[in-house]
Amino acid sequence: MIHKANIRPAWVVLVLLMLFTLAFTLVKTSDTPTATAIQTEQEKPSKIDLSKFKNAVENENCLKCHGQSKYAYENSESKKTVTKRMYTELVLSRDVFYVSNHREFKCTDCHSEDYGTFPHAGNLRMEAKANCIDCHGGDEKYAKFKFEQIETEFQASVHSEKHSADFTCWMCHNAHTYKINARTNDNLKETIIYDNMICLNCHADLKNYQLLTDKAKPNILKKHEWLPNQASHFTNVRCIECHAKNDDTLVVAHHIMPKKFAVRKCESCHSKNSILYASLYKHQVSEKIQKEGIVKGLLMGDATTIGPDKSNTLNIISLGIFGLTILVIAIHAALRIKK
Repeated sequence: MIHKANIRPAWVVLVLLMLFTLAFTLVKTSDTPTATAIQTEQEKPSKIDLSKFKNAVENENCLKCHGQSKYAYENSESKKTVTKRMYTELVLSRDVFYVSNHREFKCTDCHSEDYGTFPHAGNLRMEAKANCIDCHGGDEKYAKFKFEQIETEFQASVHSEKHSADFTCWMCHNAHTYKINARTNDNLKETIIYDNMICLNCHADLKNYQLLTDKAKPNILKKHEWLPNQASHFTNVRCIECHAKNDDTLVVAHHIMPKKFAVRKCESCHSKNSILYASLYKHQVSEKIQKEGIVKGLLMGDATTIGPDKSNTLNIISLGIFGLTILVIAIHAALRIKK
């Protein structure tokens, strides 16, 4: 006697519902935000062994005064020791300097050796400061960073055109504290905050802004009041994404455009041809594939939703549906074989 398998459609539906519920639970769990430590220039190491750094001993000749809020010297006339306050903008933290990109440099690599004499001659303040290209230009060791191309972009930017020689690299990048990390999927938030703070250091600080212009400080929030979900955009997208002419051969665009050319169309970012692919998310898919394999890298990548509200939710749901489809096919095949 042959018994036919009596498989009710309701049973299959029940299994699918259970699996979908499980997948949805995993999605909600994965979306739960976790605390992320963000390292910035202000985050100082608790202790630094200066003996590990080249030229640290020589640099102490400068830092014994410029490394703290006050300094002391002997008055040659009265023969008394005098203690003075150091100007805030001239104070340099050792902890910050020795984690910066220029930590192996001598102070006199960039500043005149005449600073070795105290009191410093007043005319030393007038000396020209070296720019990035002065040291890094034409050097094969740094060719991958494309300093010459960055310099060309910067010269064409609104900053350079409006302010000429007054606006230098150091307006945005402090030579004593500048630190850059390779961008990864893990530190994307850190990159966004770090880069945006460079812009806001002038555009949201009247004291710095008016070093170059007498105009009133722009109200950043009011200028961007047309932008929907403003707070989310500010924390998830860099200023340069909308205000710079992007060249996908550079890691960071330096051709800042006049405000009339700023991106204002939603579809510029929220589309399959998003401009973010050529800038902020440029290396995201390749990193995901290298780290997690080609299947997971492609299916679970962050490319499904583009823009400041980017989430993995849709990716995981898509993967769940794909898995359920395979499961249904497998069950169907098994029942056919058994029958």
